[in-house]
Amino acid sequence: MYPEDVSFLSATMRTLLGSACIARRQKLLGKAISTCSSSTDVAGSSNFIWLMSDNMHHQWLLLAACFWVIFMFMVASKFITLTFKDPDGYGAKQEPLILTAVTKVEEAHKPEEERWPEEFQPTGKAFTGNLIRQPLVHMERLELLRNVCRDAALRNLSHTAVSKFVLDRIFVCDKHKILFCQTPKVGNTQWKKVLIVLNGAYSSIEDIPENIVHDHEKNGLPRLSSFSDSEIKKRLNLYFKFFIVRDPFERLISAFKDKFVHNPRFEPWYRHEIAPGIIRKYRKNRTETKGLQFEDFVRYLGDPNHRWLDVQFGDHIIHWVTYVELCAPCEITYSVIGHHETLEDDAPYILKAAGIDHLVSYPTIPPGITVYNRTKVERYFSGISKRDIRRLYARFEGDFKLFGYREPDFLLN
Repeated sequence: MYPEDVSFLSATMRTLLGSACIARRQKLLGKAISTCSSSTDVAGSSNFIWLMSDNMHHQWLLLAACFWVIFMFMVASKFITLTFKDPDGYGAKQEPLILTAVTKVEEAHKPEEERWPEEFQPTGKAFTGNLIRQPLVHMERLELLRNVCRDAALRNLSHTAVSKFVLDRIFVCDKHKILFCQTPKVGNTQWKKVLIVLNGAYSSIEDIPENIVHDHEKNGLPRLSSFSDSEIKKRLNLYFKFFIVRDPFERLISAFKDKFVHNPRFEPWYRHEIAPGIIRKYRKNRTETKGLQFEDFVRYLGDPNHRWLDVQFGDHIIHWVTYVELCAPCEITYSVIGHHETLEDDAPYILKAAGIDHLVSYPTIPPGITVYNRTKVERYFSGISKRDIRRLYARFEGDFKLFGYREPDFLLN
């Protein structure tokens, strides 16, 4: 029985009971007055007392009967409620109601600082595992992006033309209306595998050979630049669009290690063509015979005149240019921006938001691999001058601001 039904029944029964009692009192009073006026002896008084006692007995019986009727009505009403459900809710699962109730109880027992952090940190671990708050996290990320895009002081660092270079970075899944902008060194290989499966080239991620993933002639992933202008515009307007970001400095460390130190994909041009070009222009100690050092790399990236080398290096620069240059986030309205640091939560959210979570899963993420490693960042930048670090930050400041990464004061000051 609903609370409003109980309130209505209680009010109704109180009214009926009150009326009955008032009528009974009036009748009793009339009899008493009549008896008292006609009898003046002790026997008459005794009759009056007996009459009052008898009528009070009847009044209690009437009250008990009323309560019995109310009880039976409540039982009958409960049975009717359980038997005849609301037609609009027929067949609907009731679990969401239970989940909501439990969540509110658990939330009430949490300390205030756990429920709402003092300031939003898009890349922190505070939101890990809290799927209920995931939509709020992504809304705040997009709102932050829009605000920074409107900041005139950062316009040169946040805006870029939607050129062929940008369109070459965006992969298309027409079957499920998805666009994915590639931002190397933030787990893009796994997202490519997801799209390859969605496009139907392979039935599962495990079946995809590693040498196929980055072979764009064989992996079945068309680039947005391969379409006509009208088709490009249509897809940009209608498709689900996303990309992933990472702390900008940690991403540069990853790019340096992957291309110039370990080079696991055996891409010789990084060591034999790009590294010598950087060394010739940016190495301070000309007698140093070692291969490319991280200090050389930082000095190259922080040089305001770096573009003349970029042109020579071609598309290989995608591993270290800014997110702004890769994906034009202020010109293209993206649906979701995932963060490498919270990928355990962001990957399932992206799949669900794109409507493909029932078709494919993001590959298992090794524990701890996405966690920001400040110690590693400090170690790599330890031998680099503050001047060079500040120049590097000046170039990547747009990425820090647009995606909510804190300024690395421990390196700059």
